[in-house]
Amino acid sequence: MTSATAGGTAPVPPARTRKSVTGTRRTVAVLFLLPCLVLLGALVVYPIGYSLIRSFLNQSGDGFAGVDNYKALFTDDGIRTALKNNVIWVVFAPTVATALGLVFAVLTERVRWGTAFKLVVFMPMAISMLAAGIIFRLVYDQDPHKGVANAVWVGVHDTFAESSAFPNAHPGRQSPLRPEKGGFLTQQAVHAGQSVSLPLVGVAPDKMPGGAKKAVQAPSEPGKVTGTAWQDFTRGKGVGRLGQVDPGELGYPGMKIEAVKDGKVVDSAKVRDDGTFTLSEKADGAQLRLPASNFREPYNGVDWLGPSLVTPAVIGAYVWMWAGFAMVLIAAGLAGVPRELLEAARVDGANEWQVFRRVTVPLLAPVLAVVLVTLMINVLKVFDLVFIIPPGSSQDDANVLALELYRKGFSEDQPGIASAIAVFLLLLVIPVVWFNVRRLRREVRR
Repeated sequence: MTSATAGGTAPVPPARTRKSVTGTRRTVAVLFLLPCLVLLGALVVYPIGYSLIRSFLNQSGDGFAGVDNYKALFTDDGIRTALKNNVIWVVFAPTVATALGLVFAVLTERVRWGTAFKLVVFMPMAISMLAAGIIFRLVYDQDPHKGVANAVWVGVHDTFAESSAFPNAHPGRQSPLRPEKGGFLTQQAVHAGQSVSLPLVGVAPDKMPGGAKKAVQAPSEPGKVTGTAWQDFTRGKGVGRLGQVDPGELGYPGMKIEAVKDGKVVDSAKVRDDGTFTLSEKADGAQLRLPASNFREPYNGVDWLGPSLVTPAVIGAYVWMWAGFAMVLIAAGLAGVPRELLEAARVDGANEWQVFRRVTVPLLAPVLAVVLVTLMINVLKVFDLVFIIPPGSSQDDANVLALELYRKGFSEDQPGIASAIAVFLLLLVIPVVWFNVRRLRREVRR
């Protein structure tokens, strides 16, 4: 084809095929992207659209319910508890994980084995949420012999406050003792030169202290009050004499004995391994008391998965998993911080805390923001840990929106309310995602 010009005719160049910025033809690019677009539409766009429509329908799905499903978000007790717990999660879990990641990233730069430490801290990321939930369900077990958390807690507690070895001990028949303020008191006063028998029962043979020896009847001593506190029980029918020390019966080592006059303790002693004890002449005319501390139940630790602590306990499991993620990203940002600025601050007289607070943290602010926002998005949809770690008795107290969505949709057969929760979660996540994308684009432009 030709066109007329002042100087004659000139050929018209053929139309060019439009190309992308990478030089690839747009049609080819679309063909390569088509499978991804189809999957994105099937797995993301369609579920979002369907959930939005379903949230306005009734339970059976054949009638319009209006905004009734959304009203349930603020009137249903379970959903309100889940919403409150989600606020706690969003406020504390990302903050603690990011703070720990920052501390780990800064400190590991100063040690030779920093790489090994980072590997250990990051390793939980290789574990699935399901496996982590099972692990921490065992960690938080109430029994100190099974749960690591309570084993440590009980060990620390017993270091400073020794627990009793005789929580179930009590007087038997025809005993000279009577109950008194959680302990036991002799019915009659004792006198110097007297040997007192304090028989008790109720401690299983396999629960007796390891240092317990065969009990002996304490001999009387002039000017002193002596006695024996022992397990007045011998296996076998008709074996043993009630109220008397028999062969094979064991003493109560470590049990505390107090001499009380007019409500005041005038003397005290501890029972020896063979059950005997000795009080001074101050005990003359006093009543003997076995205080309640002898029979205190052993400390069994903290109820980590009880109603009051279950949410912080689950958050602790989450932080254990994701602190390594925060550490790696912050360490990458820290590697790009100019060392000259840090050295200049030190030369100007700043100590390490001032360098960290006034130089390192401000320079890492963009990275910290990205990590914090990413973790906030992650905790908004946390499900696995809350589903696995809390026992059935306290799962309602640990409830979150993602778990309540599962309950409404599958356990309670209320798909309309479940869809409303899903849409509500999407609306919560969108501003955070938008903020994160906007910040990332700003960083790229720089």
